[in-house]
Amino acid sequence: MKAHFDAFADYNAWANQRLYDAASALSDADYRADRGAFFKSVHGTFNHLLAADRIWLRRFTGEGAAPDRLDAILFDSLGALRQAREAEDRRIIAFVEGLDDARLSSVIKYRSISAPATPIEQPLASALSHVFNHQTHHRGQVHALLTALVGRAPELDLLFFQRLTMPKPA
Repeated sequence: MKAHFDAFADYNAWANQRLYDAASALSDADYRADRGAFFKSVHGTFNHLLAADRIWLRRFTGEGAAPDRLDAILFDSLGALRQAREAEDRRIIAFVEGLDDARLSSVIKYRSISAPATPIEQPLASALSHVFNHQTHHRGQVHALLTALVGRAPELDLLFFQRLTMPKPA
C-alpha cells in the first residue's frame, strides 16, 4: 500500500498543477461564475478541495490550520490559492512519504464537519484513499466546467500520468 499511496500523492500534485494551469487562462468572470457545480464555480471548487485537504491533514497529523466549513473561501485570488494548493500538495507528499505499513494500518479518530457530535474511527489507509478519491471527484467537476467554458480541458487520467512518469520496460 505504501507505494500505491506514494504514487497517488505524486499524481494528485500533477493533476492539480494541470488543472490550475488551465484555469489560469480563464477570465476572472468565467473563473468565478456559478456554473451549477456543487461548489458553484471553478473558484469555489478549488477552495473546497484545499479546505478538505487541510481538514484531513489536520486529522492525520494534528497540525496545520483547518477551516470549519467545507465551502470556506480560503483565498480570494487564483494566484494566492494556487500557491496554497502547491504548498498543501507538498505537505501531502511529505506526509505520505513518512508513512510505513504500521501507520497505514493504524486507526484515526476524528469528528466530521457535518456531524461533529458523533466520533468516528477509521483506518488511516481507507481515509487516505478517500482523500485522493475526493480530489479526483471534484477535479472532474472542474474539468467539466473548463470543457464547457473553453471547449477543452487537460488530460487528467491516472493512466496518462503513469505513462508519462513510469520507467519504460527494458
